[in-house]
Amino acid sequence: MKYLILIYNNEQTRQIWEGLSGAERAEGMQAHMSLVEDLSESGEFIVMEALADPAKSKTVSVRDGRPVSSDGPFAEVKEYLVGFYLVECENIDRAVEHAARIPEAAMGLVEVRPVLARGATEM
Repeated sequence: MKYLILIYNNEQTRQIWEGLSGAERAEGMQAHMSLVEDLSESGEFIVMEALADPAKSKTVSVRDGRPVSSDGPFAEVKEYLVGFYLVECENIDRAVEHAARIPEAAMGLVEVRPVLARGATEM
């Protein structure tokens, strides 16, 4: 089954990250690369991406059949998505094991969410 591992930040975790030394940041990035290598070797890796600052996003809605877009994040939130992994594991416990290796899990919030099979409306 596929699981989406969502990595969130907030102002506090952003300050922690910005306060890290160059060596500590490099260590965090190496933890991500090691996780990708291990997931690739086990056949569980599908994709991982980091996301740009939410201030660079656009929101889109359709009103009266016409698309309308605006700058900035959709809603004012304390936590915002900064990246994700899509993995395929035998169960959610295995996905949680992987999520616990993500450095941001020690500073902020990492969520593991099952992905519905194509065409499914509920699990």
